[in-house]
Amino acid sequence: MRASLKEPERQPAQRADELRWSVVVPYYNERPFLPAMLASMIAQSVRPFRLTLVDNASTDGSGAAARAALAEAEDIDIVHLVETTPGQAAALERGIAEADTDFIAICDADTIYPPDYLARAGAQYDALGPGAAAILATAFYDEPGSLSSRLARLKMRIVPHLLRKQCHAGGYAHTFRTDALKRAGGYSRKLWPHLRKDHELMHRVWKEGRVVHDPGLWCRASDRRSSVLQKRWTLFERILYHATPFQMKDWFFYDFLGPRMAARAHDELRLRERPWEGTGKEREAGV
Repeated sequence: MRASLKEPERQPAQRADELRWSVVVPYYNERPFLPAMLASMIAQSVRPFRLTLVDNASTDGSGAAARAALAEAEDIDIVHLVETTPGQAAALERGIAEADTDFIAICDADTIYPPDYLARAGAQYDALGPGAAAILATAFYDEPGSLSSRLARLKMRIVPHLLRKQCHAGGYAHTFRTDALKRAGGYSRKLWPHLRKDHELMHRVWKEGRVVHDPGLWCRASDRRSSVLQKRWTLFERILYHATPFQMKDWFFYDFLGPRMAARAHDELRLRERPWEGTGKEREAGV
């Protein structure tokens, strides 16, 4: 049962009938990061679009920070939701359920998106046609022109062609054709309550159409979670994920990986843990 029954708070765009994109942003205690992320949304060249923010019961004033950051935004259909069921998957379920546009972008509160992010993805969908179910971006952790970013882009040009029908980008870098995402079941606590939910979701989306990793579509992601999450996805499990053929991925997720994660209590609620708080990373964020 969904715990939140609060009606959406809307700040409608002037041309809502022209909406093609919904951007869904779940957040929990992201006050230091939201203003910069939302500024990158305000700067998008696509107009209008819907921006759906889902507050997963924050306690740090994130909701107020989001409203302040968007106070002067124009031609954006802004929807504020509150989902009190804990967990990013619950917030994503709520936000995706609201979407009735052609396309959905899932964006993280601590990630920055270039001004042409939605425009480039939309042009790709138009060029590829209805068979394209998802277009995934490349994550940078430094300036776009840096060596690490150039290597990330090169990796995205090569690896998806070697390891086919797999997920090579985090959930913050995913865009979808809405009907394909919903046919696949979207983010679902019932289907997958564990960590690595972006990988499991993309396995289902691959059954609905083509998934494209676009080296030219990028975002600048935060690396604050990466070392923590990698420890919950063992080297053996990662190797087996890449080695298992697509036809056997149901076995990999639902008979192998899911039970192992359940035994380790690696529920996706672990994403709410923040071992880095109080460290230099938090100070860098301006807390």
